[in-house]
Amino acid sequence: MMILHCTPSSPISVNILKSSPLTRRTTVRCSVKIQKNILNAIDSGSSKFSLCPCGRKHFLGEPTTTTPFLPISPSHASQSSSSEVLNKLRPPKPDWYFELYGWFRSSGMERYEKEIAGYKKKLFSQVGDAEKVLEIGIGAGPNIKYYNTLPNVSILGVDPNPKMESYARKSAIEAGLKSEDFKFIHAVAECIPLEDASVDAVVTSLVMCSVTDVTQTLSEIKRILKPGGRYLFVEHVAAEDGSFLRMVQNMLDPVQQVVADGCHLIRPTGESLLKAEFPGGVDINKVSLTSFYHLSPHIYGVAYN
Repeated sequence: MMILHCTPSSPISVNILKSSPLTRRTTVRCSVKIQKNILNAIDSGSSKFSLCPCGRKHFLGEPTTTTPFLPISPSHASQSSSSEVLNKLRPPKPDWYFELYGWFRSSGMERYEKEIAGYKKKLFSQVGDAEKVLEIGIGAGPNIKYYNTLPNVSILGVDPNPKMESYARKSAIEAGLKSEDFKFIHAVAECIPLEDASVDAVVTSLVMCSVTDVTQTLSEIKRILKPGGRYLFVEHVAAEDGSFLRMVQNMLDPVQQVVADGCHLIRPTGESLLKAEFPGGVDINKVSLTSFYHLSPHIYGVAYN
């Protein structure tokens, strides 16, 4: 497992956990340009970096282009503009499609959620004392149970699939959340109808793979987070270039986008997080999962606004 911590003006630290109990830590003071060089060094298997236990040298996949997004005012998006962008980026689909995908996210991810649970528990323990949490791409609400330790918490759930609301509300009730403390917002991540600096924490889980514009989504997250707020993420990323898994991902990617609501298998989300330059930096951890093999590896961590 690799752990990467980076701020625009502080050292970038790469922890490479080997099979022995010893951990080697490399710290390099760097600019954004040098950050990219370090990532490239990891990609190329530089001798400065050891292999992780899974045998991977490479941290992030190759960059992929995303569809240029519509310019949005830095001030908060109105409900009408949010709906307009929703319809442009996610044209209406038949109800049966939304229902089918909603059912799959509710019932077809149990094995995945069991395997990722330990990492999620560790991650959500870092949400701090947040009282207002926005989860983008809330889906069926599998993460809501991790918020029940927060006193006075209210959850805002954004999703472009309107059929997800009933599943998410059911998860909220099962987690012990009061009905008035959960609100569903039908919108896309690129244009969220919330005020600037209005939430304490933002969460995404398997979301950056399917948004139309990753850069715009990260800009929205920075906009709506309060100063000092935290962005928690769990995302799958591209496998090492040249690996068998990457070859499989390259072949499956076009099909995956059709059958999995726009999901891309080969996005370098970790690199996008670094480029977003969150004021307080970002901690990135990388793990490999066995469930849904084509969705491995994963990154998870926290970005600080």
